[in-house]
Amino acid sequence: TLNQKIINLQTDLNEQLNFIDLEIDNEIKRCEKAIEITLKAKENLKNVVIKSQFKSQDEEIYFFKEIKPQFTSKIIYYNSILKIEMKKPNGGNRILKKYYNNELIKLKSFFDNELEFYKYFRSGNNYLDYKYFLRGKFDVKLALSSYYFETDTNFSTSHDYKVAKILANDLIQLYLENKLIMIENKGTNEKTQRQPNMKMMWTGSKVALTELIFALHTEGAFNNGAADLKDIAEYFEHIFEIDLGQYRRTFLEIKARKNDRTKFIRHYPKKCVSLKIMGFDFLIKVEPFFQI
Repeated sequence: TLNQKIINLQTDLNEQLNFIDLEIDNEIKRCEKAIEITLKAKENLKNVVIKSQFKSQDEEIYFFKEIKPQFTSKIIYYNSILKIEMKKPNGGNRILKKYYNNELIKLKSFFDNELEFYKYFRSGNNYLDYKYFLRGKFDVKLALSSYYFETDTNFSTSHDYKVAKILANDLIQLYLENKLIMIENKGTNEKTQRQPNMKMMWTGSKVALTELIFALHTEGAFNNGAADLKDIAEYFEHIFEIDLGQYRRTFLEIKARKNDRTKFIRHYPKKCVSLKIMGFDFLIKVEPFFQI
């Protein structure tokens, strides 16, 4: 099926990117290889979609809003990091800090220019999805970028690239902030366990994080089981700077699934999985987690 082919492409791409992260230390070479791999994956995705047909408009909207931007955003991200590293000036910490901060300012300019759509996308709205994420439904009044008119309209909508740009910018910002943190640590020469030199951002889905939170709560992993679900959820929201929204309702929706209630956790083959979060080890029983 179309969905299975897409899932296979996503899985294969992520495995290849994980491999080069481990095998290639040089950032520039790693970015070059990642771009090459991701371009091939996106071309394969295009061929699969053009040869197939979406069953409904909702399926088409979901693809161009949620799936394709995951591929495109990786190309944008690695290409941006490649340019940043190739243009990086030689100099001390002060020069590098100024350089990375200027790159952060450039990201803000995109946010300012796309503020209206950014708010629409981040708030989870869908009332304009039929204009933004269906092929051939572009509206000139929606302030289209020139990029759209240069793309293959059989594999593009008016706003799927903007979604990819937002996702990529999140990761670019994280990359730049981590660089600045590392420079600060070099300057002060203070590295402690309480102040890690890398900022972590949850890049999985909110549903996946909700599954994990409920698993931890069910197993009493915090405060000897005395921690309230609300407190755990708010803790994760704070640590990862993410808004989980109505997470209780999400949990009920997960329980209502006819199949595959644990899409995130099921990837672990054993009945119990060991996870390391914020320096703590957790052993989670998978099977009883979503029993009704």
